[in-house]
This record gives sequence, C-alpha cells and structure tokens, in this order.
Amino acid sequence: MRFHATVALSAAALLAGSVNADAQSVLSEASSSVSSVASDASSAASSSTSAPELPTFTPTTIKADFLEQFTDDWEKRWKLSHAKKDTKGENKDEEWAYVGEWSVEEPHVYKGMEGDKGLVVKNAAAHHAISAKFPKKIDNKGKTLVVQYEVKLQNGLECGGAYLKLLRDNKALHQDEFSNVSPYVVMFGPDKCGSTNKVHFIVNHKNPKTGEYEEKHLSTPPAARIVKTTELYTLIVHPNNTVIIKLNGEQVKEANLLEDFQPPFNPPKEIDDPKDSKPDTWVDEARIPDPEAKKPEDWDEDAPFEIIDEEATKPEDWLEDEPLTIPDPEANKPEDWDDEEDGDWVAPTVPNPKCDNASGCGKWEKPLIKNPAYKGKWTAPYIDNPAYKGVWAPRKIKNPDFYEDKTPANLEPMGAIGFEIWTMQSDILFDNIYIGHSIKDAEKFAKETFFEKHPIEQLLELAEKPKEAEKPKSPSDLVFLDDPVHYVKEKLDLFFTIAQNDPIQAIKFVPEAAGGLVAVAITLLAVIVGVFTLGGSSAPAPVKKVASDAKAATSDAKDKVAEAVSSGAEAAKV
Repeated sequence: MRFHATVALSAAALLAGSVNADAQSVLSEASSSVSSVASDASSAASSSTSAPELPTFTPTTIKADFLEQFTDDWEKRWKLSHAKKDTKGENKDEEWAYVGEWSVEEPHVYKGMEGDKGLVVKNAAAHHAISAKFPKKIDNKGKTLVVQYEVKLQNGLECGGAYLKLLRDNKALHQDEFSNVSPYVVMFGPDKCGSTNKVHFIVNHKNPKTGEYEEKHLSTPPAARIVKTTELYTLIVHPNNTVIIKLNGEQVKEANLLEDFQPPFNPPKEIDDPKDSKPDTWVDEARIPDPEAKKPEDWDEDAPFEIIDEEATKPEDWLEDEPLTIPDPEANKPEDWDDEEDGDWVAPTVPNPKCDNASGCGKWEKPLIKNPAYKGKWTAPYIDNPAYKGVWAPRKIKNPDFYEDKTPANLEPMGAIGFEIWTMQSDILFDNIYIGHSIKDAEKFAKETFFEKHPIEQLLELAEKPKEAEKPKSPSDLVFLDDPVHYVKEKLDLFFTIAQNDPIQAIKFVPEAAGGLVAVAITLLAVIVGVFTLGGSSAPAPVKKVASDAKAATSDAKDKVAEAVSSGAEAAKV
C-alpha cells in the first residue's frame, strides 16, 4: 500500500532522536494527512454497507380465485368472529371468547417493502378468529389446488399456530360465527409449541358411506422456520394425489394422499373378526424344556462359585504388622477444641504410606479363585415344541366399513378462508395470500412480493446480529479497508516498538512502514543526514529545503493514497 511511505517517514524521524521544527512539522502534517485519508476511507466503506432502498408496494394484477394483499378496502372482505370457542369435548366448563384483536399494518421488524401491509395478530395469549368469504366457491375437482401465503413472526413463536383454514362451502357458513368447530376442508401452515414444530397439512375428509368427517394428517410434516423474516409457505395438491409443500419457493416435502397420511384416506379391505378368540387348547410356545432330560448324577448344585486358593503363599514383602491406615501425622487438634464438650480429639486417618511400596498390609489371607467344579442350578435344555401352532391371530373378515376413494385430491368445495389460532406471541403477520389453480401464477405472485422483500429482510436481520467476539488481531493480520485509522496506528506503533531495539528487524517485520514511494524514501534519507550532520537548534537552509521537498513528496503521497482509497471504496461497493 503506497500510503505507507508516510509511515516510514514518521518512524525514521523518531529513530533520529532529534528532528528540527520544520521536519517535525512535516511529520505532523503527514500523519494528519494519513489519518484524514484513512477516516475518509472508513466513511466510504461504511456507506457502502448502508441499508438498501426499499421497493414500494404495488398491488398485483394477477388474478386468482382468492387473492389478498390487505389493501385499504380489506375490511369489506374480512370479518372478526364473535363466536365462543367450543370446549365441550374437552371436559371444560368455561368457554373461551375470541377476544384477540387484529390489525392491518406494516411490519415493525425487518421491513422489506415500503407500504406493504399485512394482517397482524395483536394480542399474546389470546384466541383469535377472522375469516373472509370467497367471491365464489372453489371447487378443485380434476384441478390443481395451490395455497400460498406469507407468515412473519415478528416476535418469534414459542407456542402457538400460524396456520390457515379453507372452510367448507355450505349454507351454515357465517363469518361472524367462525370458530374452532366451523367445518373446514384444508388446514395448512406452521405450528410450534415446545418440542413440536411442524407445517400442518390436514384434510377433513368425508366418509362416503357414513357421511362422517375425519381429519387426515400428513404423517411426517416438515419443520416450520421460526425466524422474524417473512417466510413463504406453499401447498400444491395435484389431481394425481401428489402433495408438494414448499418453503420460500424450495420444495421441502413430497407426499401421496393414498400412502402418507394417518389415518389413511381408505380403510383396509379386511379387518380382524371381533368375535374370534384364541382357543384354550392353542399352543403358542415355540420352545419348551426337554421333558426327557435328566440332571447328571455328578451335577453338584451346591458347589460354591469361588473357593480358597490353597496353593497361594504370602508374598515376602507383605507387611502383616503394618495397619492399612494410620493417624494423619500432620493433623493438629483445633485451637477451639474443647475436650469436655467435644470429647477426646482423635486425629483423622490417612492411608499408610508404607503399604504403597509393598504387596499389602495387615493380616494376610489366602485369596479366592473360581471354583472349577461350579455348575450352578441345573435346568433342562430347550427343544422345539412339537405341539406349537404358531402365533395366534384372529381370522380376517371383510370390512363392513370399507370404501375406496381413488381421488382424495378432489376436495370438497371451499367457500371461505379463516385464521383461527391461539398464540403466546403477538404481532404475527399474514400477507399475500394466493388460493387458486395456477402454479405459475403463484410463482409470479411470489416474485412480485416475497422475493422482492425477503433478501432485504435477510440483510437487515444480518446487520442486527451481534458480531462474535473476535480475538485481538496482530498488526500483521490487519486489513486497511476494515478500519483504516486503526490500521495506520497499529502499523506505526509496531514499527516504533521494534525499531527502538533493532531497526533492521523493524524493516523486516513491518515492510509497509519501511517501504513506500521511492521519492519519499530519498527525501527521508536527506532529512536524516541533514539532522545528524548539521544539528543545531535552527535548521540551516539545506535542511529546510529537504523538509520542503519532504512536504511536497508527502503531498504527492497523500494524493496517491486518496486515489488508492477511492479505488478501494469503489471495489468495496461492488
């Protein structure tokens, strides 16, 4: 880096010991110039990372069966629920009213688009319910169903839902009475509480024989992303019973309605006969003790597992007269010990150190060894049971409730959308809802909305994250554009410190400070020679001329530094 010629000038002047006033002025001006340029570079670098300009919200022209961006006329479509949450099936006496408030507003966390409003849950620990009727019922028989919407968890999500429901189209559909018992067709979206974290996909399926409805749950749903940026959830149900779930435009789950749901859409053709029972004579023991086996005559069940080793002899270094423990020789009776109240003081014991270097201490006894005659309790060996009939199972009969729905993807007609949730966190925001039959239109809609703001939100999130504590960098690890002022200061300090003891080593370890422009180096040499040769309190004309030349060279160096910094700043912007 060319600006380090000035650093070399400052360092060499310090080594000279005594520099006249003009030379000192040159050094001061040079140092000031470098600091100024470095400060300008720092400002330029920081300005290059400033927040990007936000795009402005523009209502889409894309059409769908239902498309919602929560524009100013949103209240014409959405109605709050005045119903009470049905808890009769939960053995509870109280009824929970849907007192949670809703609002349409711009996000207050990681705002990625100007003027983009969404539907916001305003209360924590409350039940919320709101719904909107479709312009006309949605019937996806023989069609692809696409459900797509944005979720923004501005305060995170510890326990609660952020899913939507597509309500069954019927005459009893009243928006102001929308509740947890309102009949729905599809439930889709994130749900998190404790260790449970999943993207629900539930189909409320009608039994064609009984007319009863049963919830069919995706067996292994993907996990939801619990972050404060906007997340895009997409559900695609194809007519061939294939289900696709996408998160932020990327597929995270593929399933089949006939294979990957519990309970299954279609019941089994055969079931166990409930009237069948296992006969009393049924033998289901595969192996039994051999009834003809007899205990051998020489089998001694009373023989002990271990016996004394009669051949063992006491080791020669065994210290039989030494105890295993001895009173601690370093222990002293506490000064506050009262024999009358506390009793006779006894020193604590410690392991006898003499035993450490011997085979053992104390009374020696012959060790125990495993008894070669030990056999334990005798039991008859097992053999295959000749009467074994196998594992009993009830006979199969035709399932009287059997039916076969080959196209569960043909969902029942849907007449409305609703959010019916309970959450411990407020400020959950929903936006840009698409419900229709075109995957391409849904993707185009996402490009106009989600993909315009999501990268900006991610940058804002990244900027807010606290930087990890870094270990102090050595001057050799510093980068100029990271912090120009700090870079110059550290290089100067290092050069000064080393040069005080060994100038040669200073040049080797800090070549930036010793290098620089050739013109400045020559001027520096002239200044040093003039100072040592002429001395004196006032500098003679030759020294003044050298100082003047040094100023000019430094000015030139400053211009070149400014040029380099400008180039570096431009590179940083790119």
